[in-house]
Amino acid sequence: MIIPFYKMHGTGNDFIIIDNRPHYIQKYTDNQQLIYRLCHRHLGIGADGLILLNTKVGYHFEMVYFNADGYVGSMCGNGGRCAVAAANFLSITHSKALFWANGKEYQASVLMKKNNETLVRLKMNDVETFDKQNAYIFLDTGSPHHVEFVENTENFNVVEEGRKIRYSTLYGEKGSNVDFVEFKPDHLFVRTYERGVEDETLSCGTGVVAAALSAFINGHYGKTTEFNIKTLGGDLKVSFMFKNKVFSNIFLEGPATLVYKGEIEL
Repeated sequence: MIIPFYKMHGTGNDFIIIDNRPHYIQKYTDNQQLIYRLCHRHLGIGADGLILLNTKVGYHFEMVYFNADGYVGSMCGNGGRCAVAAANFLSITHSKALFWANGKEYQASVLMKKNNETLVRLKMNDVETFDKQNAYIFLDTGSPHHVEFVENTENFNVVEEGRKIRYSTLYGEKGSNVDFVEFKPDHLFVRTYERGVEDETLSCGTGVVAAALSAFINGHYGKTTEFNIKTLGGDLKVSFMFKNKVFSNIFLEGPATLVYKGEIEL
């Protein structure tokens, strides 16, 4: 069976995206080893995850996300932006998108298209709770995130330190993504260790949202609710409202880039 796919990245966070509306790989979605092999950097196409665009009544599409380890993942912000860009490219959507992912509804807007790059603004779900400790802040922005503020982030050993926290007794068997954040004069610099990938990724959408909300909680920039974010893979923007101890109208904005189109033979 020959299946077309799209290789895309959102500020370096890369994905294999398959238009699965023809149910190309419906019977393979429980095949963890197959998805692991496709995402493997040496044995397959190579990606941080695989995304299926499925049909969903009442929505433009359903996004089903698999981590690079082959297992179904939680919400992926950069993946969501890439899914919207792919759906736009396939004419599933136009300037607005309404889709279903990880049991929840999401909305997005295509702000600009230029060559293979699409600027996407994705509305994330509200965040109603967080846990602020002396050394870290924990919150769920669609995926669980442990956020620590550190210095000299460029030279920080993200993999070693992130892995310690991800596998610590603090978060048990499920673990948590771990973000290391540095305050800069006009932006946050964020590096993320992602569970499921079990390595540092060049960018993490839910991670930069967690970083921005945590920076607000810490009050480092006063009452600022708009943040410019720099990651190893590129620049993103996060904005939100905070009222009655709830973060709402959370938007993640940044580019989604089509790298190439190819075919998989299964």
